[in-house]
Amino acid sequence: MSDDRPTTPAPTAAPRPAATPAPADGPAAAHGSATAEGSAVARGTATAHGRLPAHGPAPADGSVPARGSATPSGSATPGGPVSPRSPVPARGPVTDGDPASARASVVAGDPAAAPTPSRGSAAPAAPHHLAAHGLSLGYAGRTVVDGVDLAVPGGAVTAVVGPNACGKSTLLRGLARLLAPTAGTVTLDGADIHRMPARALARRLGLLPQQAVAPEGVTVEGLVRLGRYPHQRMLTPWSKADQAAVEEALARTGTDALRDRPVDQLSGGQRQRAWIALALAQDTPLLLLDEPTTFLDLRHQLDVLDLVEELNTEAGRTVVMVLHDLGQAARYADHLVVMCDGRPAAAGPPADVLTAELVEEVFQVECRVVPDPETGTPLVVPRSRSGRRRAPGPPAA
Repeated sequence: MSDDRPTTPAPTAAPRPAATPAPADGPAAAHGSATAEGSAVARGTATAHGRLPAHGPAPADGSVPARGSATPSGSATPGGPVSPRSPVPARGPVTDGDPASARASVVAGDPAAAPTPSRGSAAPAAPHHLAAHGLSLGYAGRTVVDGVDLAVPGGAVTAVVGPNACGKSTLLRGLARLLAPTAGTVTLDGADIHRMPARALARRLGLLPQQAVAPEGVTVEGLVRLGRYPHQRMLTPWSKADQAAVEEALARTGTDALRDRPVDQLSGGQRQRAWIALALAQDTPLLLLDEPTTFLDLRHQLDVLDLVEELNTEAGRTVVMVLHDLGQAARYADHLVVMCDGRPAAAGPPADVLTAELVEEVFQVECRVVPDPETGTPLVVPRSRSGRRRAPGPPAA
């Protein structure tokens, strides 16, 4: 787990928040909470199978090189945390309202604000472009992210990796407008996110934080329904499109059988699956995931990452995720950002970035980087520190 975030709950797409004080043990990204303005504060896992699909091709515009082989050398609302009294849309009949109205852009005629088509759509939406320009972030006067210039490739999967307390989660919070910059700006499709209406941003960008906090007693379906809040308008009834989005999110994360269970009675892995279902129901074209595989067993880790790849290849969603497993990051990401001491040490295609020299410099671990036998992507093999080696065969009698 990354420890570069504070421990106070933080909403997604919050309007111009103030810098959060760091706890006594050092800066750490805040625990997320469901928010009423429709932030995708979500965690979870995905499909029922654990197989690894083949990597998809790079975007047609050539902005991200295709994955290559290795060489030998944290109430759903950005306005604040949800209280137990916060309204959760009640389960019940839906109306025959215009399905498109629930997903309409907050800005009439603004194609960039329109949500990404759901699974099975005829064509992916145009990719959205998120960027940091001279971005500095910190807590209580301590700088954690220092002067970062970063362009997130649109329509691609970007993985952010690095050692603990290097600024990964803090960077993600800054990109999601959960933390006000001390310097620099963050732009989405060229517009400063701190000048965008909170609900408009929540329709375009969702966040799955490391440790989200659900309203007490809320069920899994009640939590997932909160993801539709950014698409609701005053006096607009719950529509068939809203319920369909919830049902699809429950199905794709394998949480349908848990829909009536209270979230606070679930295991850690089940809770993560419920939170990622909320993010899927929000239906944003750009999704930020902070360590989505934490607490999950190997099968469910692969399920989450398979789902991320599916969301990217089928719907053209732009995904940025923080991971600790370098092999998984190289296998699933089109673009890799390696953070060290609050700044990117390297960025680019995994096959170009992930070298033994870089791993030793950033992580202080001697290793070999070899081609993954399944995918050909870089696989980091640490050198033995104890001198203990596996015998080539059974011990002699």
